[in-house]
Amino acid sequence: MNISRFALLMVVFIDIMGQGLMYPLISSILLDTSRTFLPHDMPEAAREVRYGIVIGLFFISWFFGAAFISKLSDYIGRKTGIIICLTGMLTGYMLTILALMTSSFVLLVVGRIVAGFTAGNQPIAQAALIDMASGPEEKGRFMGYIAAAAAGGLMGGPIIVGVLGSTALLGSFASLQLPAYFAAFIVLINLLLIQFYFKETLKKRRKIDFGLSEVFLTLWRVAKHPVVARLSGVFFFAVLGLNCFFIFLDNYVHSKFGFGTFSSSAILVVAGAAMAFGSTVLLGPVLERFSQIRIVTVTVIIMAASLALFIWNPVPALSFVLVIPILCAFSITYPTLLLMFSETVDETEQGWVMGVTIALFTLGSGSISLIGGLTMATDRDLPFLIGIAAFVVALILVATAWRSHAVVQLDPKNRKA
Repeated sequence: MNISRFALLMVVFIDIMGQGLMYPLISSILLDTSRTFLPHDMPEAAREVRYGIVIGLFFISWFFGAAFISKLSDYIGRKTGIIICLTGMLTGYMLTILALMTSSFVLLVVGRIVAGFTAGNQPIAQAALIDMASGPEEKGRFMGYIAAAAAGGLMGGPIIVGVLGSTALLGSFASLQLPAYFAAFIVLINLLLIQFYFKETLKKRRKIDFGLSEVFLTLWRVAKHPVVARLSGVFFFAVLGLNCFFIFLDNYVHSKFGFGTFSSSAILVVAGAAMAFGSTVLLGPVLERFSQIRIVTVTVIIMAASLALFIWNPVPALSFVLVIPILCAFSITYPTLLLMFSETVDETEQGWVMGVTIALFTLGSGSISLIGGLTMATDRDLPFLIGIAAFVVALILVATAWRSHAVVQLDPKNRKA
């Protein structure tokens, strides 16, 4: 694999690493009463609400940023767009470090907003990799690489927090700021690799003919693309179901089983390993053997059933096992859906359509973060129950909206037939 492609996959890795890193870190400083970031006597409900605000505002900012910057990359080039995003991410980490040093909730929120708005690098990197693909088979392989990079980031973030924040491993050298410093350093390395090794893949730059209103129009334009609209409903609810689980997994195991920072990080590592296995070992054979519609249907059923078992489970150790089918199935669902989205437009709109997927992802994630923070304070199972309902809606949409001939023909197997 050449350095340019590695740098693009590193963009995806860092993007997901930031989430895998920030979930246990923010959970620790906001929910652990032994920490000094919040007053010791603050009620648990108030802490849950603050957690929801921090995570929710990150995703809402990501929604606006992804809608604008990913579209911008179709005009100014992938390289410039990625550099803008990585610079913003670096700034967000530095603000987060300052917030931890000063115990400032306001700075923590501002840092997450900045990082969120410039987190639109993942769809740009996806579009750049699609630009590099020579055909449908290589495009599918690249989608698998993207899922693998995301899985690596999902494991990397919790490992960084678990190691660099552990006094048992590093003694007095350990701190909650250290993981953020390390993450900022990795972002800086990626920034240099993109600057010096990535060659622009956009064949022709265009004059910018849109403004900030693009933030509000990205999803509106989906209405003009009926096939994209049919895919969007399934994508939104499938990803929403997963995020209802993943965003509150840390809080859930802390509340139900008393997991600390190390155990919470460990379960996220297991989740990342499951994603890595699914995207690198299972995805290719599954795509070759089954139709895309069948793949999405079966994997969403697996996620819904496994999440129901996770809620029922009374054994702490068993929770490590039950995350495996959920994340393994998602690692197949997600790239399959991305592949279907990519087939709906030509090369001039890959940035836009990938931006649509991220906008849908972040809109759902931001909404459930804000709502879930309130609901979990009264019933810890409620966000997960909402997740199961979202999976059911996704399955209903597959059975109805995806009966369209245009959706069926997105799969190369059906076109050959």
